[in-house]
Amino acid sequence: MDELLTPDEMARADAAAIAGGVPGLTLMEAAGRAVARAVMRRFRPVPTLVLAGPGNNGGDGYVVARLLDQAGWPVALAALAPPRPGTDAAAVAARWRGPVVEFSAGRAAQAGLVVDAVFGAGLSRPVEGLAESVLRAVAAPVVAVDVPSGVDGATGAVRGFARGAALTVTFFRLKPGHLLHPGRALCGAVVLADIGLPAAVLGGIAPRAWRNGPGLWRLPVPGAEAHKYARGHVAVVAGAGMTGAARLVARAARRAGAGLLTLLAPDAATAAVLRAGDPGAMVSEAGAAALLADARIGTWVLGPGLPPDGTTRALLRRVIGAGRQVVADAGALRAATGDPEALAGAAVLTPHAGEFSAVFGTPGEDRPAAARAAAARTGAVVLLKGADSIIAAPDGRIAINANAPPWLATGGTGDVLAGIVAGLLAQGMPAFEAACAACFLHGEAAARIGPGLVAEDIADHLPPVLAARLLDAAGASRAE
Repeated sequence: MDELLTPDEMARADAAAIAGGVPGLTLMEAAGRAVARAVMRRFRPVPTLVLAGPGNNGGDGYVVARLLDQAGWPVALAALAPPRPGTDAAAVAARWRGPVVEFSAGRAAQAGLVVDAVFGAGLSRPVEGLAESVLRAVAAPVVAVDVPSGVDGATGAVRGFARGAALTVTFFRLKPGHLLHPGRALCGAVVLADIGLPAAVLGGIAPRAWRNGPGLWRLPVPGAEAHKYARGHVAVVAGAGMTGAARLVARAARRAGAGLLTLLAPDAATAAVLRAGDPGAMVSEAGAAALLADARIGTWVLGPGLPPDGTTRALLRRVIGAGRQVVADAGALRAATGDPEALAGAAVLTPHAGEFSAVFGTPGEDRPAAARAAAARTGAVVLLKGADSIIAAPDGRIAINANAPPWLATGGTGDVLAGIVAGLLAQGMPAFEAACAACFLHGEAAARIGPGLVAEDIADHLPPVLAARLLDAAGASRAE
């Protein structure tokens, strides 16, 4: 699995490795070597300026400068401040025999390539003053050590100023800030380098964040004796005159594997429209009470196409109270504006940023923390949608999804996502795993479609995506 480490956790991993006998100086040399190799693979020798800060990030920069110089590159180093005496950074700084130039905007503007080793992922203050003016003056490609200076490794937020990099080289494990915007957009291509930290150090850290991917979940596979009832029955509540959203949900849930699906219509006119759609979806006008009387209808989707009013809120509480798994989206979320407890007991919430803010308040810069808090408060898995969707479980686990293409920024795609979540829940996947898998599959299907995507396309591209993932899983099982 692709664990993500916050800067604090990375510091603990370093400390554990050093306590276990790996010298800090060895780790710093390995980090600088990894950056130097990445530079030499991607760029031709040009006048290169290494910008070094006073900490370990700057120490990595001194190693980079020395190794590039040894390889025949024209290299100069500019230090924002000298390393503290007695540190590993001071030791590697003493090994640099090349030119040391002024840390200035003029020098930065003249370089043909810049290595940004000023501040690392654990930056605790804004980049401003001299550091900002120098980084702003850079006109050449930038290679960032760990993260571009100014990017918060835990949240992806920019503290003060951050100069975007063409390439970022980080170590051991990715940080959340490599995947979360705006940091993700500033990192350029990201290289994850092994610098000799033993994986065993993770045992004492117990990471609670991952990059979303198939290693986090296992898709349900019907057995030889499976039947439609065994694969789960999903109910989707449609709104009067707003049938499109419910139909998108329904088609996606069925494509995701739900054995049966019923669209609950509020009136005869809406039912007639729904019956003109996909023939495999059942349509009922019997009312919520009738469907709740059938214990086999275990998963409900509430919100798409529903008004954000008291009626929707009451239905939400009624279905949750009946012990059904609920995926709450759109109108059901807006019906809980300012009152998160109204969503308590739902299985999965799928808000975009606006809906999240309406219910829980503005997430601020630390969106992982906000999503975690919302999940803990409601007892639901929270899928905070966006280009970097965050999936948070009530127990504090989070996954960051990074495969969503920009083509998904169009109406109705959120309804499709809610349907995929419901289809997987209905087949028995736990809520966190179902939300993670749905988000990943949604992104993969959209990537297959590409430009011109509309929400209606996504469900029909799920079968090949599901097939490919199931084949991969079967291959991995055989390899074990």
